[in-house]
Amino acid sequence: MPSFESDSAARPRGSTGVAPPADKTAVRVRPAVGRVPVYKPGKPPAAVAGDLVAYKLSSNENPYPPLPGVLEATARAVTQMNRYPDMGNVAMTAALSARLGVEPERLAFGTGSVAVLYHLLQACCEAGDEVVYAWRSFEAYPIAVAITGATAVPVPLGPGAVHDLAAMQAAITPLTRIVLLCTPNNPTGPALGHAEVAAFLDAVPEDVLVAVDEAYVEFVTDPERVRGLDLVAERGNVVVLRTFSKAYGLAGFRVGYCVASPPIAAAVRAVALPFGVSVPAQAAVVASLDAEPALLERVDHLVRAREELVTGLRELGFPVPEAQGNFVWLPAGPRTAAYAEAFGAAALSVRPYATGDDQDGVRITVGEPEANARVLEVAATLPR
Repeated sequence: MPSFESDSAARPRGSTGVAPPADKTAVRVRPAVGRVPVYKPGKPPAAVAGDLVAYKLSSNENPYPPLPGVLEATARAVTQMNRYPDMGNVAMTAALSARLGVEPERLAFGTGSVAVLYHLLQACCEAGDEVVYAWRSFEAYPIAVAITGATAVPVPLGPGAVHDLAAMQAAITPLTRIVLLCTPNNPTGPALGHAEVAAFLDAVPEDVLVAVDEAYVEFVTDPERVRGLDLVAERGNVVVLRTFSKAYGLAGFRVGYCVASPPIAAAVRAVALPFGVSVPAQAAVVASLDAEPALLERVDHLVRAREELVTGLRELGFPVPEAQGNFVWLPAGPRTAAYAEAFGAAALSVRPYATGDDQDGVRITVGEPEANARVLEVAATLPR
C-alpha cells in the first residue's frame, strides 16, 4: 500500500500547505495574457426621452432580417441540437467551394473571421515573432497578436486613412511572420487596390504570410479593388479572411472562413476548436449561399445608402475618407467623445475611437433609412 507524506518535504516547491482564498489563485498565467488589450464592443443605443426609435450603428451589423429560406433552414437544424455539429463542415465546405470556385482543401472555418485570425496566428506565431499591421485598423488585431506572445508592429495609416504599404514593407524584419492587410480598412473605410497589393507582395519575403482581411468585400465597389482570391491562387504566402457576419447578416451565428494554400488551411483547421461552428450556423450558411440574389439586392441598397451618407457628411464639411464597407468614418480628433454623446442623445449608438490623438474619430454603420437620415440631422449640429 502506498504511503502519503504529510510534512513540507512532500509539498511542491513554494507551497505553504494553505489553500489561497477562493477569489485568488497561486496558479501561473502566461505573462502574455496580462498584456492582452481589452476588446470594446459596440454599445446598444440608450433610451432617450420622447418617442425616438433607437438605432444601433456601432457594430457594423446588417440591418436587414435573415435572407429568405434561412430561418426555415435553421429551424430545421435546431431540431438536431442534441447532436454534435459536423466537425468537418462538409455541406458548408462544399457549398462555399462551389460558390468561390476554390478547392475544398483551401478552406478553413471558425466562429467568425476573427476566430479564424486567432487560429492563423496561433498556428504561425510564437514569442519572439513579429506581426505587422496598419493602425488604426481592426481592434482585434493587437488582441490576437498578444495572445500568441508575439510582438505587434503597428504602422500608422497614411494620408486619407489608408494603409501605408511602403512603411509597412519597411517595418518587415527577419522576425516578421505575418502581415495583416484590412481592406476595406475597419474602421476608416478605404480599400486597397489590386496593383498596389501585388507590388507589395513582390517585395515581401516568401516566408512571411500576408493575410488579406476582406470582411466587407461584398460592399466594395471600387473597380481597382484588390482581388484576394486571385492572389491566393497565385502565391503560397497569401491567405484571405472573410465572414458571413456582415453582408450575409449572420453576425449572431458567428461563421467566418479563410481561403489559403492547402498547408496553411490545414494548419488553421488543426488548431481550431473542434465542433466550433454550430448545427444551425452551418445550415444558415448553406441557405444563405442559396439565397445570394436576395443578398446582392440588399448589398446594393446598403451601398447606395452609404454613398448618400458620405455625400451628406461631406456637404456638411466633414472630411470623410473613401468608404468601401457598410460604414463611414467621421474624423473627430479631440471632439470624438462629444460627437458620440451627441449621437447618443438622439438615440443613435455609434462607435467612438478615442485614444487622445488627432486620428481619433467615430465609425457609423449604415443602417435603416430613418437612422441614416437622423445621422445627418445630428451631424449638422456638430462643431467642426
